[in-house]
Amino acid sequence: MRLILIFVIMCGFYNETYGEVSLDIDKKLRTLNKPALETIKSEDGDVIDCIDIYKQHAFDHPALRNHKIQMKPSAEFDAKTTTIPNNGSSKPITSQIWSKSGNCPVGTIPVRRVRREDIMRASSPSHFGRKTHHRYSFLDNALQHKANFNLTAKRLREPRSNNRSVNPSVFGDSRTRLFAYWTKDAYTKTGCINLLCSGFVQTTTKFALGAAIEPVSRARGDQYYMAFSMYLDPNSGNWWLTCGNNVMGYWPGTLFSGLKHSATAVQWGGEVYSPNGIMKKPHTRTPMGSGNWASSLWSRACFHTNLRIKDFSLQVKYPQYLGEYVDEHNCYSTKLHRDTYKAEPRFYFGGPGQNPLCP
Repeated sequence: MRLILIFVIMCGFYNETYGEVSLDIDKKLRTLNKPALETIKSEDGDVIDCIDIYKQHAFDHPALRNHKIQMKPSAEFDAKTTTIPNNGSSKPITSQIWSKSGNCPVGTIPVRRVRREDIMRASSPSHFGRKTHHRYSFLDNALQHKANFNLTAKRLREPRSNNRSVNPSVFGDSRTRLFAYWTKDAYTKTGCINLLCSGFVQTTTKFALGAAIEPVSRARGDQYYMAFSMYLDPNSGNWWLTCGNNVMGYWPGTLFSGLKHSATAVQWGGEVYSPNGIMKKPHTRTPMGSGNWASSLWSRACFHTNLRIKDFSLQVKYPQYLGEYVDEHNCYSTKLHRDTYKAEPRFYFGGPGQNPLCP
């Protein structure tokens, strides 16, 4: 009789708890998946909804309720011409997998549809799309910036990212995906990946944040890259994100308190997720970049090239003072390397994660 009573109590507790979580997931799905004017089914399994640009999730943010969309920046990052060195044998990527199956009409934005199972992989619906413990390798400088980002792929159990992301906990697979992240308090309470919370205002019809990217680089094979820039519009105070010649959208200046005139730092590099935090064992087995050490260099290690900043002189230039940083040298690495004395440096980064020197 006691066993039956305990079983009944446990079942009642489970059903009540599961019911509350299920309702929270339903609410989250309704918030994130806005009514679509058109739907595109991608060959990789993603569903892309074409959402009315004026009804996107960004405008659920209290600070953006009466926000007027800025359709394009009032000033371009490359307003003044610069000489961009050759990328070697790397090739640009100008589209995503879903665009093979269709395009969103003018007046809409493409948004990857969130599935119930996506949210169920998070610790809770409220933490879906939020960052936790990460390990970093990066190059540091200041103000507005741009660079070409090498794209690699490797099957993973845990997330990694740097403007393109592999994140099974959010997307449920190991595909390389386009991503953006924002926070105003160092990931404490604000911000999220892509459009999984209100904030980023998307304006492009050509790219969907969170959608998969192909082709990707292979070790000793063809190298592919995407060119990103992020810069402040001095007239509106909005921070714009571009991919190649495509203006992706912006983070409204009203979201932030300390970025009205410039950024205080710019970082290029990579990061991986670790459930154990930094300097704790066992170390995550998640590789960074291609999984090869930065010293492997071209066609083996992941890299950034064509690094540029715009400082208070308003000149687009290669940054003069750069500092390399790795929070765990036996697990990941960085290398700022010149092929020749006159060549512009490429920034290589990455590593295998857990290994004999990084238990």
